[in-house]
Amino acid sequence: MSQMSEIAAGPTPLDGTGPVLTSRGRLVLRRFLRSRSAVAGIGVVLTLFALAYLAPLASPWSYSELDYTAFLQGPSASHWFGTTQIGGDLFTQTMVGLQKSLIIGLLVGLISTGLAAVVGAAAGYFGGWTDRALMWVVDLMLVLPAFLVIAILSPAFAGGSFLILVVLLAAFGWMIAARIVRGLTLSLREREFVKAARFMGVPPWRIIFRHILPNMSSLLIVDATIAMGVAILGESTLSFFGFGVQPPDVSLGTLIASGLGSSQTYPWLFLFPAGFLVVAILAFNLVGDGLRDALDSSSDAGRRKAEK
Repeated sequence: MSQMSEIAAGPTPLDGTGPVLTSRGRLVLRRFLRSRSAVAGIGVVLTLFALAYLAPLASPWSYSELDYTAFLQGPSASHWFGTTQIGGDLFTQTMVGLQKSLIIGLLVGLISTGLAAVVGAAAGYFGGWTDRALMWVVDLMLVLPAFLVIAILSPAFAGGSFLILVVLLAAFGWMIAARIVRGLTLSLREREFVKAARFMGVPPWRIIFRHILPNMSSLLIVDATIAMGVAILGESTLSFFGFGVQPPDVSLGTLIASGLGSSQTYPWLFLFPAGFLVVAILAFNLVGDGLRDALDSSSDAGRRKAEK
């Protein structure tokens, strides 16, 4: 979250004029494209999504189908990533697990960032008892041990949709960003264009969504990107310990857990799911770093890209 603090400290386009936003968008895009690591990261993310949803269509095996003639078989022409202890095709299981992990990361990132934007902006704009009540909720959520709470609640949702896990992860991933949004809102609500909208009788929530939140889009975009990588890691960790995605569904965490005990004797059971997990998290982090540098011209990397 230190990355979000750097964004919050950087300059923000506050005049709201169309030409400035257009030129800034082009400048941000140019900075982003000049970062090789960021471009590589977004390329890897897109490739992972394409592999996760298209590669299983090319495989002759489904993720739940068993080959009773191939138990613990290494990678081969018939089973590209090898087989599991009961003859399951590891390639299709890894791709389906990657699907689950990516969609959970995407949904958690979007939901948690949206929740942080609404709560933080409402607390900063309205102030008074609204601010105190919302910040009390934020402080309460921050002191709760997220992993322990989800682990306790997960048996009650066993066999349910993985969307329940999305809700639980998102519920514990928005508080720090909400505090940063609140601080920015306290500054933005005193700007001339916000005061002008208030004097013209524009409703408060319209001011928040049309004048305040668009002016902190840099922070929100970077926060969502970082939150996606954190959510993928969180889901995999929970699933590894049996508190996340439940059978018959699979995720990268469940595959890593089932292959860990055989990592020395049958390494493909562990290496392929773990490798995709590392690549996915690294790619999201590279995209987040690239967006941070592109959107924050005060950072050293962003300044060097702007001077080129």
